[in-house]
Order: sequence, then structure tokens, then C-alpha cells
Amino acid sequence: MNNKSKRTDTAARIIKSPPLAVYRAFMDPKALVAWLPPKGMKGRIEAFDAREGGMYRMTLTYIGSDHPAGKTSDNQDVAQGEFIELIPGKRIVQRIVFESEDPAFAEAMIMTWNLEGVPGGTEVSIICENVPEGIRQDDHEAGMSSTLANLAAFLE
Repeated sequence: MNNKSKRTDTAARIIKSPPLAVYRAFMDPKALVAWLPPKGMKGRIEAFDAREGGMYRMTLTYIGSDHPAGKTSDNQDVAQGEFIELIPGKRIVQRIVFESEDPAFAEAMIMTWNLEGVPGGTEVSIICENVPEGIRQDDHEAGMSSTLANLAAFLE
């Protein structure tokens, strides 16, 4: 098992809003829980310290009964994150660990949000490196695309 490959998942979308407005939507915990949870989930922030080296803790809860099993419990994903790099209007890099007793979700994932000004808005690209093997790639990419659609609806 030491030779398992580290997976990278990605998603991108153009948001009709300037890069700094997109960045601010990340740095405000009330805004973040409004748009970050993918379709079929709601979020709650228990801690949020938006600075390099700062930590946050978020609980995502599945709505309804038709969903995959959560990482932390049957209907919840609890994530502990650390802000590794914050460049206003440009990039947000986070180290994320899911609370789970399942070793398939145990590894830390690095999630980079790149914000690039383009005509008419911002290209937001998400790069997730070292994705835990318990997260199905198609589910993950669908979730990230849903999050980006939420972000567009929130800002546009």
C-alpha cells in the first residue's frame, strides 16, 4: 500500500465578479457557508481564523436521506482546515483533514483556489492534491462544480 498514487482532482468556472470580490467571499465565514456546501448539503462553521497559519472547522450535513455515507458520520463531513497561503484576489491554499475513523479519508488534502482576472470576471480554478482514496473522483468533481455554481449564484 505504500505505492498508492496520490490523486489530483480539479474544477474551474468563470465567475462574473472581480477577483477581490471572489476572494472576500472566502474570507467571510457567513458568506462561505452560504455558497461552499455542494448541492444536497448545508454547512456550519465552528471556528474561522482567516490568516496564514489560521485554522477553521466546518461541518457539512447532507440534507434528506438520499445521499452517500458521510466521512465523519452517516450524514456529516467534518473538516479541519489550515490556511497555508492567502494572496488577496489571487490564491487561497488550504490543508484539509476530514474527521473520520475510516483510514480511506485520513490523509491531509491540499486545496488550492486560483483566482485569475479575465474579461468579464474571474476564472476560479480548484486544484485538490493528495485527495483521500475514500473520496470518489466523480463525486468530488461534481461537488466542486456544484460549489462553483453556488459561488457564481452568490456573487453574480
